[in-house]
Amino acid sequence: MQYLSEYIHNKLSPIYEENEIKSLSQWIIEFVFGIKSYEISLCKDKEISLNERQRIEDIILRLQNNEPIQYILGETEFFGIPFTVNPDVLIPRPETEELVEWVIQDQRKNIRQHPPQILDIGTGSGCIGISLAKYIPFANVYAIDISEKALETAKHNATINNVNVQFICQNIFNTISSDIFPEKWDIIVSNPPYVSVFEQKNMAKNVLNYEPHTALFVPDENPLLFYERIAEFGKEYLKEKGLVYVETSALYGNETAEMFRSKGYKKVELKKDISGRDRIVRAE
Repeated sequence: MQYLSEYIHNKLSPIYEENEIKSLSQWIIEFVFGIKSYEISLCKDKEISLNERQRIEDIILRLQNNEPIQYILGETEFFGIPFTVNPDVLIPRPETEELVEWVIQDQRKNIRQHPPQILDIGTGSGCIGISLAKYIPFANVYAIDISEKALETAKHNATINNVNVQFICQNIFNTISSDIFPEKWDIIVSNPPYVSVFEQKNMAKNVLNYEPHTALFVPDENPLLFYERIAEFGKEYLKEKGLVYVETSALYGNETAEMFRSKGYKKVELKKDISGRDRIVRAE
């Protein structure tokens, strides 16, 4: 087993950068052998079975075709908890963890007389809503998406993380019955589609060729399409002093914040992500 990392490196080096290969190698070894990263060095003399060799070769072949490692393994981690992922949902990203962290931090500062009512719009894998349900005590979390397949994945993820989230198949652009949403919301949170079509030419193949386009792209002529609808929806369904939190494109961070101001929202704040890009907006 001691030569395995070198073997994986040689197979992937024509396609991936050094730091990516190191991470991918660790993912593969942990997954195939069922060990943790700190145990890898302890297993350097382990013999590799034919079945394990075949599994490794299959994973490498798919990586050579630019398929995301998360889809290959069928799992990832977000905000410290496990999630199942597949091509019906976007792969959760670290920037979205910052969105979740902002909501949780604000809730810890805010002493309420009742459990917060939270709505996650465009839930996908459920990573946002499930994480909020996990880390905000007594929160009532609802999550909507237009994709039934995405919702099946999200429901499974809620089960494996032992949280209660109400999942509903709903298009935010359609009229919403009060029977579906009997409550107004303290918090609306969303990571909606925000990538303009013209940006496709600069996107990595593992994103463009495998992740669901309906969850990624918006028309070039209206990149704030979803944010405008969320702002309108919030004015109708948010409680007094209710908050909206959204992840947006660094290209349109300022425009998104200004749009919320133009819709009558107060205390609009634009926050930078870990890479220093204007990516997260909060508005009251």
